[in-house]
Amino acid sequence: MDFRQLTYFLAIVDHGGFNRAAAALYVSQPSLSQAVQTLERDLGSCLFHRMGRRVALTEAGTALVPRAREALHALELARASVGAVRELRGGRLEITAMASPTIEPLSTLVQRFTERHPEVSLSLRVALTREHVVETVRTGGCELGLLTTSSPLPGRDVVPHRLGEDRLVLVTPADGPFPPGRAVRAEQLAGRRLIVGQRGTGIRAYVDDLKAEGVDVRIAVETEHRMAFLPLVLAGVGLAVVTRSWADLSERAGALVLDLEPACLQHNVLVSRKAQLTPAARAFLEIAVPDPRPADS
Repeated sequence: MDFRQLTYFLAIVDHGGFNRAAAALYVSQPSLSQAVQTLERDLGSCLFHRMGRRVALTEAGTALVPRAREALHALELARASVGAVRELRGGRLEITAMASPTIEPLSTLVQRFTERHPEVSLSLRVALTREHVVETVRTGGCELGLLTTSSPLPGRDVVPHRLGEDRLVLVTPADGPFPPGRAVRAEQLAGRRLIVGQRGTGIRAYVDDLKAEGVDVRIAVETEHRMAFLPLVLAGVGLAVVTRSWADLSERAGALVLDLEPACLQHNVLVSRKAQLTPAARAFLEIAVPDPRPADS
């Protein structure tokens, strides 16, 4: 049974015969008859009593009518749903992102996207590391991923698009150990208690590199919850190294934000699958990267 056969069947019912149905459908009467005969063989029942040019439904045919109409209606709904997604009048887009770029640039990109395509639903997933982002996109868990990195991405089955840079800064309490307006040198962090993220993030790599260079920094708290950094700093638990995208939020909360020397840059990278993207994912990528030439990987 296929939808063409059901369409032919209902046309015969609605038009009262094979000839009229064939004319309405712009098909030949033999083609119409053959399709209905195939349908009857598939169902194992006759659907019409044939009385010359007239036809009447059998009991089996009568039972099929409402089910055939439901099936064709479901098909039209499916086609309409697909069309809505294709034309961005509906649908859903899932993006996975590390914590730092969710403030910027992700919030601005989401604002632009939702202004242009308000009927598309966005789902934002949290990823702890750049490897988590890449793997989620590579395996099809999400179509797009946003990460920060200070080194080239591993050669995986994704396409990277660089969105700009973000430098690391130091967040301290307002009455912290360093004066405002003056950059903090890496060696000045010796003996300081730091709040850090888990391994696999650029921020943690910076702290680990300091320790490898002989700077005696002390890890006060290690947490996967990036939103915990600022409350812990304000409570005097320790200092935190974060990306500059957190600067405004930190200063509004009463913390002091200081530059670090030497400067350490993090690259914001949007990654997409190499497979064909959905219309919603393509539209988001066009907003994020107007000239979508892949970044060097």
